[in-house]
Amino acid sequence: MTYDLQLTTKNHRSGFVNIIGNPNVGKSTLMNVLVGENLSIITAKSQTTRHRIMGIVSGENFQIVYSDTPGIITPKYKLQSSMMKFVNTAIGDADVIVYVTDVVEKNDKNIEYIERLKNTDIPVILVINKIDLTIPQILDVLVEQWQKLLPNALIYPASALEKFNLENIFAKILDLIPEGPAYYEKDSLTDKNLRFFASEIIREKILLYYQKEIPYCVEVGIESFVEGDKLYSIEAVIYVARDSQKGIIIGQGGKSLKRVGTEARKEMEKFFDRKVFLKTFVKVDPDWRNNEQQLKKFGYIHE
Repeated sequence: MTYDLQLTTKNHRSGFVNIIGNPNVGKSTLMNVLVGENLSIITAKSQTTRHRIMGIVSGENFQIVYSDTPGIITPKYKLQSSMMKFVNTAIGDADVIVYVTDVVEKNDKNIEYIERLKNTDIPVILVINKIDLTIPQILDVLVEQWQKLLPNALIYPASALEKFNLENIFAKILDLIPEGPAYYEKDSLTDKNLRFFASEIIREKILLYYQKEIPYCVEVGIESFVEGDKLYSIEAVIYVARDSQKGIIIGQGGKSLKRVGTEARKEMEKFFDRKVFLKTFVKVDPDWRNNEQQLKKFGYIHE
């Protein structure tokens, strides 16, 4: 997505635009298109996004700091409680909130968050995503329902996948963010480091290639990341909760793990624009989702 739009004033604008919503409504796809880079991994499985991931878009007279956040859930583990803290923080520190829904989810899902948005003074843009999957008559009904639920919200039907109506959403965001200096260097793209993206790329492949509970019991830790001019050498540990899951991840004769490693390496080479040497190991940690030390190590809990 390109941004030719410039402000009519010479004053600089900058702001935090935080994207929230329920799982699988297209939040990560929307942010990736708005930023112009695949910063958030995308799969059809819920809880794909676990962290708050910032994507930064800068122009001559503006800087927008987008945040992708985990889908809203009822926590069962400390991991999920930490994920919801990312969401709650994003609601509180935004200059603009983008609430993403779609044409199939019920509008009373996690209604307590709708109530919070109704009572906030922060501008709210409500994006009804995936309109390519419905017809105008149904969309009209959805818009009317959401207008009643969130009368102060600005409603934009859109398709992040088809990149429909995103230019108008961007223009409105630019209009809503306050005047002020840039928060980051103008050539910055994200607040995350290379280790983070290496771990997320591996986790994306696990989400894609394994079924049932396996992806939700997995976390990836980067044990070593050596940056060379032409080659990145990376060692990663895939943590699982049970011995049986370790066997499934490795697969017969190591074939499944080799597939994940090969596909992750290819993706990393495109993302980093470097050759990558990747070694992967699998370890069992039965309680990693409730272990505060592990959650700190993985970046879910900050001091």
